[in-house]
Amino acid sequence: MLTGSSIVCGSRSARAETTIEEVLSSAEATILLLEKNKNYSAKMVEVEIEPQAHLLQLKIAQEPNPEVSPNESEPETPSESEEQPPSEPQPEVAPEPRVLVGEVVVTGVEGELQDLVYSTIDTRPGRTTSRSQLREDVNAIYARGVFANVRVIPEDTPLGVRITFLVEPNPVLNRVTIQAEPVGETESVVPPEAIEEIFAENYGEIINLRNLQQDIQKLNKWYSQNGYDLAQVVRAPQVSDDGTVTVIVAEGVIEDIQVRFFDSENEPAEGETRDFIITREIELKQGDIFNRNTAQKDLGRVFGLQIFEDVRFSFSPGEDPRKVVVNVDVVEARTGSISAGAGVSTGISGLFGSVSFREQNLGGNNQTVGLNFELGDRQFGFDASFRDPWIAGDPYRTSYGVNAFRRRSLSLVYTGDGADVRTARRGNNPRVLRTGLGVNFNRPLAPTPYEREEWSVSTGFRYQHVEIRDARGNIAPRSETGEKLAFSDNGEDDLTLVRIGAIRDLRDNNLQPSSGSFARLSMEQSIPIGSGSILLNRLRGNYSHYFPVNWIRFTEGPQTIAFNVQAATILGDLPPYEAFVVGGVNSVRGYPDGLVGSGRSYLQATAEYRFPIWRFIGAAIFFDYGTTLGTGSEVPGNPSDVRDLPGSGYGYGIGARIRSPLGPLRIEYAINEDGDDRIQFGVGEKF
Repeated sequence: MLTGSSIVCGSRSARAETTIEEVLSSAEATILLLEKNKNYSAKMVEVEIEPQAHLLQLKIAQEPNPEVSPNESEPETPSESEEQPPSEPQPEVAPEPRVLVGEVVVTGVEGELQDLVYSTIDTRPGRTTSRSQLREDVNAIYARGVFANVRVIPEDTPLGVRITFLVEPNPVLNRVTIQAEPVGETESVVPPEAIEEIFAENYGEIINLRNLQQDIQKLNKWYSQNGYDLAQVVRAPQVSDDGTVTVIVAEGVIEDIQVRFFDSENEPAEGETRDFIITREIELKQGDIFNRNTAQKDLGRVFGLQIFEDVRFSFSPGEDPRKVVVNVDVVEARTGSISAGAGVSTGISGLFGSVSFREQNLGGNNQTVGLNFELGDRQFGFDASFRDPWIAGDPYRTSYGVNAFRRRSLSLVYTGDGADVRTARRGNNPRVLRTGLGVNFNRPLAPTPYEREEWSVSTGFRYQHVEIRDARGNIAPRSETGEKLAFSDNGEDDLTLVRIGAIRDLRDNNLQPSSGSFARLSMEQSIPIGSGSILLNRLRGNYSHYFPVNWIRFTEGPQTIAFNVQAATILGDLPPYEAFVVGGVNSVRGYPDGLVGSGRSYLQATAEYRFPIWRFIGAAIFFDYGTTLGTGSEVPGNPSDVRDLPGSGYGYGIGARIRSPLGPLRIEYAINEDGDDRIQFGVGEKF
């Protein structure tokens, strides 16, 4: 037995020291390992020691444990029924060498990080270890996420092998940057404030890759919540010595946008619509980052052209694998229609028939051309129109329309009840024949063509030649009482008008609004040329406001308190057929059309409570008031006084709203100021 041996034990390491020189030169020796028991007595254990550090001389940090790829499948095991070839004898595998650990040392860090390493590893002094065990320790240290490098240095000592774990901590996190792929083509869509919100909590701390991974998951969530569905981290974060972490993300750069046409069976087809008609409605452009929210709005605009049955997006890989091709797949609808109809009106129209033609995608340019003929016992007319909703090449979505018309009809200024104004020659109702041409331009005032505009402005020009005729088509310049029925003595006028207008639309829905407001202002100025040299200025104003309420619960659906006020006046010359008329289904309900009065000016107000009843049926309780503001006598010939109209009045009642392909159909029961009641019909909301 040898004496004089001692072991120094610490809290995290153990040292084997001896003063016996013979032990240092002995290849095989017996030493005393003193293990203190609970009584602090020592017992002697005999252990044979050989120089064994060479068995652990491995570059462990550079040799990670091999892992099975998730794409690799396990080898198939043949079934028992299959005949197996005789297996050849396998050579015996020598057991992995194990060595006695005399000491464990952690260098490169101190304090909490050193304690972290000691608590992580399973290698302990006084126990044996192997290459596999040390490899697992290294992997466990890396798994803590705070170390950039780990090395294991085994050294022989008289009491066993000293295992030194040389670790290098990650730098202190200074900042995080997002690098978009391909580098240099696009800037990351993640704003600096979002990066700060996600990562700044760990600034000033040693980089912990586990925490960093959790923050990257938050980054992925930000991408998803903000519509960047194609974004993905493509490489491990890069950590620089100054504590800057660079996260490399392929955010989904659009390489190209392509239009593809399909038929109703989802088979490729030839399309008539020109590609630019579709792509100009799409805010996403080549080089942009694909965004789901923007794409949904783009699809809505393309579908809103009303020339497609179906619109959808699909994706194809780009020539650059880091990019994507966005396909706009469309199914074209039938855009041409011919219709005919006939009917009878209890108003001034009487019996009538109509034929119309309409094409909404002329030449594949989304331009609309229409032609309408109408013939009745009291009226005749045709109207040819053309409209381009977006002038090609214009960046502001400017539209224009042209129409030519010839219309003969009874005027509500002269006709509507038994006390009508009559022509002097035949003693029948005057007919107003208008022949003319008009052009109108409209432009939304929005920062881009893809944002909903708050304001839009318009301007236009219209010329019309107006003739007053009797039932047989003869010119009838005067009434039975000798009053002029036109502005000119000969019964023919030329009216040339230049118009400007502005609209502010804040409604939540154009057809059936439940909240928001709508305002319209317009001015028309005549140019005094041609017959009559008429010089007039017409001013109009119209304002509606909608307040959502929840008073009645028959069924699900919006409920609204709606208010409308409108007024207008004419300054200067006033042809009698241009006077404003009040009364009727679109004015003061409870009165026949035009039977409140006609005047140089008017004021009208309406209040409605709209609520749903059942699925596609709704209802409204309403009150209307209208007045000519005492200006009936300012109309040449004073037709309101001749017809003994009140000049002002109110009506109230209840009505049903039925949803149909034409829009809401109105059926209303109304009572006027005099107690007279009537059922009236209309198409679309009154305002």
